[in-house]
Amino acid sequence: MTDALLAWILLAPLFSAAAIATVHLWLLKDPTTRHFYTLAALAGPGISALFALIVAFNSFTHGTVLHSTLFTWLSVGDFTVRVALQSDPLSSAMLLFVAPVGFLIHVYAVGYMKHEPGYARFFAWFNLFMFFMLLLILADNPVLMFVGWEGVGLCSYALIGFYFGDRANVRAGNKAFILNRIGDFGFLSALMLLFVTVGEHGFGFDAIMANLHLIPSGRLEMIALLLFVGAMGKSAQIPLYVWLPDAMAGPTPVSALIHAATMVTAGVYMVARFSPLYGAVESVGLFISYIGAFSALLAALIATRQNDIKKILAYSTMSQLGYMFMAAGLGGYSLAIFHVFTHAFFKGLLFMGAGAVIIAMHHEQEITKMGGLKRKMPGTYAMMLIATLALAAIPPFAGFFSKDAIMGHLFASGHYAVYAAALATSALTAFYMFRLIFYVFFGPATRKTAPVPVTMTLPMALLALLSIVAGSLNLPPLFGGGEAFSSWLHLGDLRPHLAHGTELVLMGVNLLLIGAAVLLAYRRYGAPGAPRCDHAGGLFGRAVAGKFYVDEFYDLVLVRPLQRLSGWFDAIVNHAAIDDTINRTAFGYRDLGVWMQRFHNGNVRYYALYMMVGVSLFCLYLYLALGV
Repeated sequence: MTDALLAWILLAPLFSAAAIATVHLWLLKDPTTRHFYTLAALAGPGISALFALIVAFNSFTHGTVLHSTLFTWLSVGDFTVRVALQSDPLSSAMLLFVAPVGFLIHVYAVGYMKHEPGYARFFAWFNLFMFFMLLLILADNPVLMFVGWEGVGLCSYALIGFYFGDRANVRAGNKAFILNRIGDFGFLSALMLLFVTVGEHGFGFDAIMANLHLIPSGRLEMIALLLFVGAMGKSAQIPLYVWLPDAMAGPTPVSALIHAATMVTAGVYMVARFSPLYGAVESVGLFISYIGAFSALLAALIATRQNDIKKILAYSTMSQLGYMFMAAGLGGYSLAIFHVFTHAFFKGLLFMGAGAVIIAMHHEQEITKMGGLKRKMPGTYAMMLIATLALAAIPPFAGFFSKDAIMGHLFASGHYAVYAAALATSALTAFYMFRLIFYVFFGPATRKTAPVPVTMTLPMALLALLSIVAGSLNLPPLFGGGEAFSSWLHLGDLRPHLAHGTELVLMGVNLLLIGAAVLLAYRRYGAPGAPRCDHAGGLFGRAVAGKFYVDEFYDLVLVRPLQRLSGWFDAIVNHAAIDDTINRTAFGYRDLGVWMQRFHNGNVRYYALYMMVGVSLFCLYLYLALGV
């Protein structure tokens, strides 16, 4: 195995995107090119997925680490930034699911987007998104990582606003782009502080981590906090999460790619990549865990009263990301990455299943207008049920092993408020997901369904299988395993010991709450004769249904004042102060030129008069000043 594999993993989607864009620009109206677009769209991610599996397998079994330097990007004095790629255990673990799941979503998208007029444009951006995500993962220095970080933000903007004929979709794309830029400013600021502090010793990840002792503690905390601000934006945590539900305006394959395996997981990956830094500043780690806890609980609460099938899954993603940050903030970096790993399969499957339901229901997304699909779409029902069981952390599905490990770690760390939030979130997760299942697949049928292409169902079947078995990669000692996945990552976890008896008790309490939540959801939405409607719930219930009015609060406190301030700057500073000053200056010179024309009139007698006056004034000066 050679280092060139890393270049192929990275560049294959880029070449596909370039080929699609080039052909699209030259042969836009030729209908025969759609087959070429499909081939190119699948070839790039397919090659990346194949080579990524090879790299990850060799890393997992033999500890193989690859490093490939493509070229030197920037060299100023002793400071050099190279376009260099590395596949250490952490990046290999990310490759293990990002590239294969990304390829499966591309296959799914071929069926989902087959009737769309923007087919080529969609896959050009889709492949470019994969390129930037892989660059983010494989970068061996934070500067190159930031390029990938910004690239996925740019591509997500184009993909979320894919249906740009609708102004709401354009606003959703703008919202995602702007809120991510706020977070990215924090990330960039942290990189600047790192550069001025340890940049002279090298700016690769290894060099930075080796020289953390040179950074004063106060500045180290500031760097760690600013880096997490970037993660807040990309991974949709409080307070920069409001873009995530609106991102559902994009096509369902976009939602699956962004929410399952790629963009939103970038923040968790970044925290794990800087784990030595966060291990040195426990106060920031604790802050991260509390932000994750509040985000998980808030999103789970909101999801219980949402009716848009994709928005329920969007808030679910935010909630599960909160679990990952709870673990990472308290030193369980490998547990966070393992939950990222399992989450990619069952959340990707849930979004794909939601897309299949939307297609079957003629693009209807309101779950209250659905029902009876268990009989009409038994395969989709079975696969979404598997994903729901995995997400709800019911054994023996994959989500059980990753989430239960996090719950045990939170309890063992002694931060019981965080653990309590995680426990409540677990019950709410089971409730809102089975609410979705009962609404969509149970009850009376509401309308006829359209057929779903096999290109959509086949990737779902593969993800369903992975949602069942993926948890076995990190079996804990309680179940006879050795946590192979965590041992492979070797991220320096801070793992307090927890007795097996305590683990069993915690597991039992969690499963009891989950069972109660599923039973409650069944009685309200799934049982024969169930009302299948949400109770008003008083003031709190209305607040939950209104998403706690956070968007309205931001609009009132931030957006409108900034708009008024921008209007003032435009009217007073821009027009009155800047434009008017420039215009007055220009017009003044024009008027001065018109006035000076009176003296430059081409009449020799006037010039002789000017000379005589000048000589006279000069003589008067000599007489008065010098006495000549």
